[in-house]
Amino acid sequence: MAMNLLVKNSWTRLVSSLTTRSLFIPVTHSYREYCSDFAGSNNKSEQEESWNSVEGLVRCSANHVPLSPIGFLERAAKAYRDRTSIIYGSLKHTWAQTHQRCLKLASALTQLGISRGDVVATLAPNVPAMYELHFAAPMAGAVLCPLNARLDSAMLSVLLSHSEAKIVFVDHQLLEIVDGALDLLAQNADSKPPVVVLIADFDESSSSTSFTSETKPPYEYESLLEMGNSGFEIRRPKSEWDPISVNYTSGTTSRPKGVVYSHRGAYLNSLATVLLHGIGSMCVYLWTVPMFHCNGWCLIWGLAAQGGTNICLRKVTPKGIFDSIALYNVTLMGGAPTVLNMIVNSPVSDRRPLPHKVEVMTGGSPPPPQILFNMEKMGFGVNHLYGLTETYGPGTYCSWKPEWDSLPSDERSKLKARQGVQHVGLEEVDVRDPVTMESVPHDGRTMGEIMFRGNTVMIGYLKDLKATEEAFKGGWFRSGDLAVKHPDNYIEIKDRLKDIIISGGENISTVEVETILFSHPAVLEAAVVARPDNHWGQTPCAFVKLKDGYNANEQELIQFCRDHLPHYMAPRTVIFDDIPKTSTGKIQKFILREKAKALGSLS
Repeated sequence: MAMNLLVKNSWTRLVSSLTTRSLFIPVTHSYREYCSDFAGSNNKSEQEESWNSVEGLVRCSANHVPLSPIGFLERAAKAYRDRTSIIYGSLKHTWAQTHQRCLKLASALTQLGISRGDVVATLAPNVPAMYELHFAAPMAGAVLCPLNARLDSAMLSVLLSHSEAKIVFVDHQLLEIVDGALDLLAQNADSKPPVVVLIADFDESSSSTSFTSETKPPYEYESLLEMGNSGFEIRRPKSEWDPISVNYTSGTTSRPKGVVYSHRGAYLNSLATVLLHGIGSMCVYLWTVPMFHCNGWCLIWGLAAQGGTNICLRKVTPKGIFDSIALYNVTLMGGAPTVLNMIVNSPVSDRRPLPHKVEVMTGGSPPPPQILFNMEKMGFGVNHLYGLTETYGPGTYCSWKPEWDSLPSDERSKLKARQGVQHVGLEEVDVRDPVTMESVPHDGRTMGEIMFRGNTVMIGYLKDLKATEEAFKGGWFRSGDLAVKHPDNYIEIKDRLKDIIISGGENISTVEVETILFSHPAVLEAAVVARPDNHWGQTPCAFVKLKDGYNANEQELIQFCRDHLPHYMAPRTVIFDDIPKTSTGKIQKFILREKAKALGSLS
């Protein structure tokens, strides 16, 4: 596309929000000029001289291609062409078919007017269309924006406006939410509503959605796909720094921020995630991680690299998980600790014997050791990873050491709950003093902030230069998570910076208190936040949900904690209630903090 057209692109106008002041360039530059400047930094001429000075060396199309996960699908269509790529109920596709469908969909997107850098949004559960759009949108040169399927119309309207999405693909069960968002956008003269494409269920008889001629969206997914040309010439990234997706954070502490991923980062993190879990070719993966969350932890692309089979699951339930494992011979799945908790506390009637050990990747929040122990008792193998939206999902993992196998089961579970070491795609992960930027000692006691540096860290926050600068201050990405470093270099999260409780001058890790509460036989879920106190400043306040058929009162749980923790760490308040979570299973502690604050002081 001509450069003058690129300058008009919405992403060009947002250049200033994707860099720091030291690298700031006027917004009249194109996004591609910005990417080139960023990649070369201030040492571009020096970098060129380092290889240009050697006679006979050149950089050309034969030895340099911008990294992009698009290539994983193209290879899968050759290496695994007749292998099953996707299963969803009675629907099955091969990798050759998936490749052809993505080409046609990319072609159809361009026919709808999608240009390089335009945003294509999605609002859907884990259905085949979500998988295909992760390839088709970037193949059309677009930036994919997978939106949280549990958003309400008000928040959806904000994110559609903020991302400037040109098209939104919506699952038939979520159309009403999109309609509400479009009504809100229509009230703003400055917002242009996106074109709506309906994702109907492949089995029309199971769809409960009915339309009139006035309410039916103008386009339907399969019909749109058929408009496309399977011979479409892919719009490949001109720079591997080009954006491939914008992912909004889950909003556990504040309003979601738009995290921008590059083709380069997506490529590297996909392969790193495959490597850290030892995913071999032609595995069978059950989709219990939302595809909209960090692009399914980058495994949407990673599974194509290995020619795996994707088992799509619209709704995650224990019965659906056990049935899918038995029916499709699932070898691998993932999920937040809340998914694991749901499995270990599932009714016996929902369970089936596992045909073999099923490997589970868990992350999203620190997993209670008791949950890890119970999962392994059921026959699952659990691998623990850690990361954030800003690190493309997985950034570290607890690499298991053979010598730990001989330890008692409770010790093994505690070790597995650690966040571990960085994967091969990251240059460095460290725990540092957020003020002095000095590394904390390897003593397992001194807390600092987890910081990341490397190629699988976001480009920046969309339209939020201040937040980007703050996150990258000091030359590292600041996670906001507090952790310690053990003598073996493994890190272990103790809390979020915003969640730490300071009571009488003592720091209290809410994660440690929650771990003890989880070990009580009656407790299903637990979350601890600070309650204001006139004497101590703050005291721990626990929100607890009990298991069905179990009973426990406030004093019993407080005494249980006092028996297993220093007394100052034990909750002084216990509230029995449902615990609010995001759709990815993260506890929304900002809601609980407000509830605790409303209680006022105990003393």
